[in-house]
Amino acid sequence: MSDSEHKKFPIGRFEEPGNICDIRLDEYIKVIRDFPGKLKNLIEHFTDDQLDTQYREGGWTVRQVINHLADSHINSFMRLKLALTEENPVIKPYDEARWAELQDSLSMPVKPAMRMLKGTHQRWTVLLKSMTNRHFERTFHHPEHNKNYNLRSYLALYAWHCNHHFAHIENLKKEKGW
Repeated sequence: MSDSEHKKFPIGRFEEPGNICDIRLDEYIKVIRDFPGKLKNLIEHFTDDQLDTQYREGGWTVRQVINHLADSHINSFMRLKLALTEENPVIKPYDEARWAELQDSLSMPVKPAMRMLKGTHQRWTVLLKSMTNRHFERTFHHPEHNKNYNLRSYLALYAWHCNHHFAHIENLKKEKGW
């Protein structure tokens, strides 16, 4: 993997696991549960200059990543709820790159996004822990990918998503000696 590829995908690209057992589900739920606190610990002493540093050339700033996480995880939580309450609903995609260019992502303090993450992840965790194996087999349809996702695979993707963006920030922090 090239250096630029490693900076883009520091933990590798997402690979959908074949068989996700209950133990693995519990691990994914733990990632969702612990992520906001882990992220807070990582960034709590960042200055505005640090928050406005790109994690890689051509990439987002730390501030944009944190706001993206809030946007993305709220969308993910809503997709989960749609899949639990409707038969294979078609979800609404959004242009995450364009959202990251909006002023709330570019210039606001990260505290509101961190509060959003904390609340979303608390609710997400409670809902995930209440689900049965049958619930995890429910699906939604992603029209851009023209694919049905079951909630087991989708949870794996979002556990990866947490770790993926955490690694972006953690690697930048190490690289800069912050």
